[in-house]
Amino acid sequence: MNCEDKQSRKKTNTTVLDSIVVSQKIKPTKSKDPLPETPERRYPLLTEKNAMEFFLQYDTLHKENKVRLVTDYGNIDILLFNETKFHRANFIYLTKQGYFNDTQFYRVIENYIVQGGSTDDRDVMQKRKVIGKYLLPTDTKRGFKHDRGVISMPSSEIDNPHKLASPYEFFITLRDVYQLDGDYTIFGKVISGLDVADKIANVDTDDGDWPLQNVYIRRVEILE
Repeated sequence: MNCEDKQSRKKTNTTVLDSIVVSQKIKPTKSKDPLPETPERRYPLLTEKNAMEFFLQYDTLHKENKVRLVTDYGNIDILLFNETKFHRANFIYLTKQGYFNDTQFYRVIENYIVQGGSTDDRDVMQKRKVIGKYLLPTDTKRGFKHDRGVISMPSSEIDNPHKLASPYEFFITLRDVYQLDGDYTIFGKVISGLDVADKIANVDTDDGDWPLQNVYIRRVEILE
């Protein structure tokens, strides 16, 4: 179901999440070539068995740590922390794969979070199948806190005692939410455009906090 067709539901007044969860609205369908033709295509299908070793090696060769989210409401620039190398390398890898292009901020709560990287578009969801199915471990002992403006990685599901992270998705905090410390990995911070995230959080949503009018991440760019 495409959320652009919804018009009448009122925005939730929720201010506290019981948990950060991953959207799984639509199952992927077959697509001939869901990823762009880039040199990055030479990399293997990622799995639980090879992902950590892959990103350990990828981190040594790809040192970029600044990205720009190009959205319908403006740009959000993010500094990715070198201390959380697996999560930084993962985000850079997915960016170079073109994964984030035309994904959405699919869960937004005013004065709390905007959560992005998922979508109800079947072609984008198919990219996950091509990149691989894997999780990332938490990395929460680097001294970072869930201050306003940090970017963090949600868990893969509600029933997840080890809080393993969904590598395709992320959330940006819009206020201090220290109750999330220790459970979710902070791997960067907004250095420009936090007001854009605030605007996104103010859009009308359905009862599941999904915007009534889809808010797209048109692309993610790596900055020098």
